Amino acid sequence: MTNLFILQLLNGLQFGVLLFLIAAGLTLVFGIMDFVNLAHGVLYMVGAYLMATFVAMTGSFTLGMLLAIPAALVFGLLVEYLVIRKLYHRSHLDQVLATFGLVMIVSEGVKIIWGSAPLSVPVPELLSGSIALVGPLQYPVYRLAIIATGLLAALMLYLLVNHTRIGMLLRAGATNQRMVAALGVNITRLFTMIFAFGVMLACFAGAMVAPILSVDTGMGESVLILTFVVIVIGGIGSIRGAFLGALLVAMVDTLGRTFGPILLRMVMDSSDASQVGRTLAPMLVYILMAAILFAKPDGLFGRKTT
Repeated sequence: MTNLFILQLLNGLQFGVLLFLIAAGLTLVFGIMDFVNLAHGVLYMVGAYLMATFVAMTGSFTLGMLLAIPAALVFGLLVEYLVIRKLYHRSHLDQVLATFGLVMIVSEGVKIIWGSAPLSVPVPELLSGSIALVGPLQYPVYRLAIIATGLLAALMLYLLVNHTRIGMLLRAGATNQRMVAALGVNITRLFTMIFAFGVMLACFAGAMVAPILSVDTGMGESVLILTFVVIVIGGIGSIRGAFLGALLVAMVDTLGRTFGPILLRMVMDSSDASQVGRTLAPMLVYILMAAILFAKPDGLFGRKTT
């Protein structure tokens, strides 16, 4: 049982850092641009597809990553220029409808280009295999690499936001966008920079997860819902909140799916416990969100609204 708990704890941490990479960009888009972007998940998906394509073309995981992220960034900036930029000053309903339509267009475009069959990316040879952790417990090296890379990205993002001029503009924009514009900052350029930053993080997450998940057209939609939960829990516009929220959501989801049925077997028979556990497990993150919002309506680190 101890080994199972450690294993699922590591799985939760790995899932959490990936959720953070996706949520960090989206929470900045929400907090600074006041923009509801339902298309953020398809950028994560496109990053995974581009990774699969370039790895297949070059035969190298490293070259595939170096090509996939710039290509996905170009795609994201093209989307921002052609679609997103025209919605900055429109209502949230217009933004939701337009970006939902964009999700449908990009998803169908991906099916036309890559087909409906899932793609796969081989784990790089250097990071293949498993490593012994505690006793007989083995854990894949690549998943440990994802955890280390995600934590490093979180540290770099923290330093960028809190100790650079760009970070100062991001924090100021999240606090008072009109004042930043009045001080002479080009808001359109700032918005483009923020959107590009979010695109890079989402595509990087998609590229990293490609070797351990099947790359398919539904992967962006499934993760987007949890990403919204993360930024609501953490507080809109807060990078620190996105990090803590991602870890909380990932741990509750991962541990709940594994240990929920096990705990329920203490009070009901095995078959009923498995069925009830499978039903309740997906609800746990929403129960967590409701509990946190009951105690802190603006999220863990959100700005208080007046």
